[in-house]
Order: sequence, then structure tokens, then C-alpha cells
Amino acid sequence: MAVRAGLTPDRIVEAAAELADSAGFDRITVSALARHFGVRDASLYSHLRNLQDLRERLAVRCAAEFADLLGAALAGRSGRDALAGFATAYRDYAVAHPGRYAATQLPLPADRVAASAGHRRMTEYTYALFHGYGLEEPDLTDAVRLVRSTLHGFAALEASAAFRAPRRPDASWPRMLEALHTLLTAWPRQP
Repeated sequence: MAVRAGLTPDRIVEAAAELADSAGFDRITVSALARHFGVRDASLYSHLRNLQDLRERLAVRCAAEFADLLGAALAGRSGRDALAGFATAYRDYAVAHPGRYAATQLPLPADRVAASAGHRRMTEYTYALFHGYGLEEPDLTDAVRLVRSTLHGFAALEASAAFRAPRRPDASWPRMLEALHTLLTAWPRQP
């Protein structure tokens, strides 16, 4: 168990991130974190308002972490290379950190999203990728939704070992990326 001294909101959120990855985002509780730190639940409430506040703080922290990876994957790339870098960073994060990734999907109040640099950067990086394909609204939003759904679904299925065919997901991945690139390049524009 961790030492009681030095308990801070940042340490609590970091422990929540570790718990989310090991046990699942839905299993984060104040009681579980209190046990981790060897304190009573009430000790954590001096740093947090409630469980929802903890989950929102975790979502903001994980969005910043995820945005850093997406930004690095896009740096200096365009077109197919940008898509491959972005998609691979997305998949790697979602599979390696399923609880943290789940936290990034948590619907947050508008004011919390507006104050979250990580959420803003995730959105900016995502839209920058698609601007590279020359997409404008409303096609831009439609393309973002298609690719995000595809990446989310692939990562969720892979993380839960739901791909049962003998062909490994790593063999399907580059083909899927090539299909997405082809689709984005030939996107049917709205009149």
C-alpha cells in the first residue's frame, strides 16, 4: 500500500488510471482507491468532490496523454502516412490502456471539455488528419465518424480477444488502413 503522506489529486488520478487499466474503468471506486492508499474513503474526499469528479479528472488526464500520442504520430506526416500513424497510435493506446481509453470516451459536461487541453488537441489532430484529404463540412464530420467508429470497433474487439478467425489482427490491420485511405481519397462529396 502507498504511504498516506503526500496524497494529492494527481496521485489519486494516477492510481485511478492504473486501476482502470488493470480492473476496468467501470470498476473505479473511491473505496478501491482508498484501499490502494491505505486510507479511509473520507480521506480522498478532501481531494475530490465525488466519484464523478474523479472519473472526469481521469478523462481529462487520459485525453491529454492520448492527444500527446496522436500528435506525435501525425507530426510531419500527411495522407496515407498520417492516417497510418494516427490509426496505429489510436489502436496501440486503446489496446494497451483499455481503462484509460475508456476514460477518454466518457461524456463530460461542456465546461469540463472546454477547459481540457487534451480534448481540444484530440479534436484538432483528428480534424487535421481529415483536412489532409481535402474534406470540408459536412463530409468532414461524416468521415471522422466513420474512421473513429472503425478504429474504436477494431480496438475494442482486439482488446477483448473477440477476433476468433485464425488470421491475426495484425494481418488485417494494414489492409483495413489501405481501405480507409482509398475511401477517404475517393470520398463522395456533398453537393
